[in-house]
Amino acid sequence: MNNSDKDKVILGIDPGTNVMGYGLISVKNTSPTLITLGVIHLKKYEEHSQKLLQIFHKTLSIINQYKPDEMAIEAPFYGKNIQSMLKLGRAQGVCLAAALSKNIPVFEYAPKKIKQSVTGKGTASKEQVASMLQSILKHELNEKFFDATDALAAALCHLFQNSGAGNIGIGKKKNSWDAFIKSNPGRVK
Repeated sequence: MNNSDKDKVILGIDPGTNVMGYGLISVKNTSPTLITLGVIHLKKYEEHSQKLLQIFHKTLSIINQYKPDEMAIEAPFYGKNIQSMLKLGRAQGVCLAAALSKNIPVFEYAPKKIKQSVTGKGTASKEQVASMLQSILKHELNEKFFDATDALAAALCHLFQNSGAGNIGIGKKKNSWDAFIKSNPGRVK
C-alpha cells in the first residue's frame, strides 16, 4: 500500500490487559475492505508487565505482517476504578510505542466518538457496532470478536474523520504547520 489519501491500510486497536482487539482495513478510493481482525488473550499472564510485553510484541508482529500506513486506537475511558484505568492506559501506551517504533502515525478516538462515527449513536452497544460493521464491510462478524469489532470501528472512525481529526500529535495533520509552511514558503521568515 502507498501513503496517499486514497489507498492505505489502517490498523485499529482496542487496547486491553485481558483481551486486546485488533482489526485492519484496506482503503481504496475511500472504500474500506476488511483485511483481518482478531483478539489477543492475555489472561494467562499473571504479571501486568508480562501482559504489556506481550501487547508490545503482538502489536509489532501485526505491524510487521500487514504494514499499516496509520493506526487508530481507542482512548481509555474514564471510569471509577483508577487501577483499571492506569492498566488500560499502559496497554494503550505500549501499542503506541510499537507503532511509533515503526514510524506509523497514530490517531486516538474516544469510545463515544468511535461508536457515533460508525453507528450514528455514541451510546451504541457492542452488538449494534458489530451489526453496522457487517453492513459496511460486507463481512459476517460474530460475538466472539467483539473486542476486534471495537478495533475495526476505531479504524473506520479514523477513515470517516478524514485522517486528521483526533491526531494525538504523532502523525501529520492536513492542517499542520508543516503543511502550511510547505504551501506558503514566502509567508514564513
